[in-house]
Amino acid sequence: MWKWLHPYAKTERCYALCQRLLPWFSVLGLVSLVIGCVWGLAFAPSDYQQGDSYRIIFIHVPSAILSKAMYSGMAAAAFIGLVWQVKTAFMAMIAMAPIGAMVTFVSLITGAAWGKPMWGTWWEWDARLTSQLILLFLFLGVIALYKSFNDVQQAGKAAGVMALVGIINLPIIHYSVEWWNTLHQGATILKMGKPSMPPDMLQPLLFCIVSWMLVCAAIFLLALQNEILRRDIRRPWVIHLVKGKNIGTAQLGSTSRGQI
Repeated sequence: MWKWLHPYAKTERCYALCQRLLPWFSVLGLVSLVIGCVWGLAFAPSDYQQGDSYRIIFIHVPSAILSKAMYSGMAAAAFIGLVWQVKTAFMAMIAMAPIGAMVTFVSLITGAAWGKPMWGTWWEWDARLTSQLILLFLFLGVIALYKSFNDVQQAGKAAGVMALVGIINLPIIHYSVEWWNTLHQGATILKMGKPSMPPDMLQPLLFCIVSWMLVCAAIFLLALQNEILRRDIRRPWVIHLVKGKNIGTAQLGSTSRGQI
């Protein structure tokens, strides 16, 4: 089942894959993000209770969903790296961490901006808000722990263990509005039954979520490329790449055979 993944344990093959996918995710992500923001912020109808202030949902909800998705991806990469000793998995893990921290921070800021007119306060030690803040600290903790080691392999293992331990926070974030009496509203999209949003609001919101996924994927591919180049800066295939040679996937595999 994992045979398709094995070739990309080699850094040069992984880099080549990122190089092929990056233009597609970049173009699709930017175009869809512009369309989604214009659709949601300008053309979606106003809410009958919150008026136009609810429109921050088209930024807040995608960033909140992506924060959990990025942490899940980071933890999965850490698991692969720890169990199968795949060094590109650790590179993927650390490439996701700053992106996850960024979208988590955006979700907290937009949540505070939305909470001020609705709750009358910028911040409340609500279960959902507090667990989301802990998620930000987990992302930052993984980055800090990784940077504290001189040996990148030890750094990846230590940060990977922390990423796996922190995954317990994800169900707490998701079910916090059900387990505790919180100010934060319950699930609107990800719930059993029909979503409690009219289609003319739900459609642009789903479009924004997909566009954020594409943009984050593009940023991840670029970050992973940079991490691979940083780690393999002295490898022959990187030297050839820097010199401007057009190295295909087959050439890359033969250039560094036996060096992984």
